[in-house]
Amino acid sequence: MKNPKRPVLIELPEDAPVAPQNAPVVQDVGAPSGQAMQRAAALAARPRSVLFRWFWRLGAALVGFMASLWAWDALTSLVARNTYIGYGAIGLLGAFMLVCLAIILREWAAFARLRKLDGLRRDAEAALASADLGAAQGVLDRLLTLYRDRPDLSWGHARVLERRRDILDGDGLLSLAEVELTAPLDQQARREIEAAARQVATVTAIVPLPLADMLVALAANLRMIRRIAEIYGGRAGTLGSWRLTRSVLTHLVATGAVAVGDDLIGSIAGGGVLSKISRRFGEGVINGALTARVGVAAMEVCRPLPFHAAKRPSVTRLLQRALTGLFATSPKA
Repeated sequence: MKNPKRPVLIELPEDAPVAPQNAPVVQDVGAPSGQAMQRAAALAARPRSVLFRWFWRLGAALVGFMASLWAWDALTSLVARNTYIGYGAIGLLGAFMLVCLAIILREWAAFARLRKLDGLRRDAEAALASADLGAAQGVLDRLLTLYRDRPDLSWGHARVLERRRDILDGDGLLSLAEVELTAPLDQQARREIEAAARQVATVTAIVPLPLADMLVALAANLRMIRRIAEIYGGRAGTLGSWRLTRSVLTHLVATGAVAVGDDLIGSIAGGGVLSKISRRFGEGVINGALTARVGVAAMEVCRPLPFHAAKRPSVTRLLQRALTGLFATSPKA
């Protein structure tokens, strides 16, 4: 009979399972992950190769050259056939060229406005970092000039002019400008973010086509970013809106922000609960949360002042306000 006090050794085969702490993580394939928003962000932020850029440049130059030759031949033949008809065609072509020039100037002005906001934000960050009163006063003067003709900011504009002489440090001066001038604009930007998140969540939950919800998510984010830029004074044209959208989404993709993170814990919880009822509802909550995150990033990019005195908007809180009453359950802040 064996001694019961001796230890019992059990030899494991070579293909024995690994220890529990070393086992791979089991992926929950049923959990919503916001695929539509992630695909839309990756599509918009996809880097373009040098060969691809030169393809479009040379193609545009070739098409423009051929169109110019065709227009010249057509106009000269019309003038030779009938002088009045030829001069009428020349007048129509001139009007068309004036419209094209106006569009080019509008796009150039849009890029200039976006650069002005970028310069203001960089100078404000430098003034806050160095606590330079002179630099802060310069930023405040440019900010007052930017919003001088905004009727919705007339009261805040007057308050800043009234109180600026009582503040003797740069931090307080920029905090005053942030509270009186940019805080009302933040409220408008939040409403745009909530509307976009609500639209993306609704379409994802209702439309069963993956391609359709991706296109809707991309279109809603483009419109939201453009509206946020307009709110802060960076009214962008077509090319300016696309470039701004690319810069926002490229930043999010590069930093890994278009994914599940700490600021989406409440949203993930709400999406997980709804996914037990319908996977599309869960995907809708997550896509709405990612849209809200893109909107907050757009606020940071378009805002002329960095978040300092005012608190950065919470993604979960924005989603809660956007989806209140839309689904049976809304995520908690």
